[in-house]
Amino acid sequence: MEWKHGEWPYTMSDDKALLDEDKICAWLATTYWASERPCEIVRKSIQQSLCFGLHHENGQAGFVRVVTDYATFSWVCDVFVDPAHRGKGLGKWMMEIVIHHPAIRHTNMTLGTRDAHGLYEQYGFVRREMMRRQAESV
Repeated sequence: MEWKHGEWPYTMSDDKALLDEDKICAWLATTYWASERPCEIVRKSIQQSLCFGLHHENGQAGFVRVVTDYATFSWVCDVFVDPAHRGKGLGKWMMEIVIHHPAIRHTNMTLGTRDAHGLYEQYGFVRREMMRRQAESV
């Protein structure tokens, strides 16, 4: 599916063929949550997830990944807008598309973040404690 922004020259797509995986790897390497994630793992995670690319006439401008079973749960993760494209409400637009995507809008959605709580709360996300098992090193 593809969506066109009403005000800015951006499109959002869930077509993985349009994703710039090298750019996504570079972006995620700058984040607190995925800075040590090897690019081959990033690529594998893209293959196994519902992904959204934010695109501008100059190339990819953002990314969201959703891990889901398409029936009961969706884990929203790796939300990123390129710094050159921030300040235009694109993160909000991306979240609006993700939570209303027909394949997952009926699922319980979660995410984990240390920041941007206000953004996610606008879309019904509530801060909760959760248990987590850390993966063994590979």
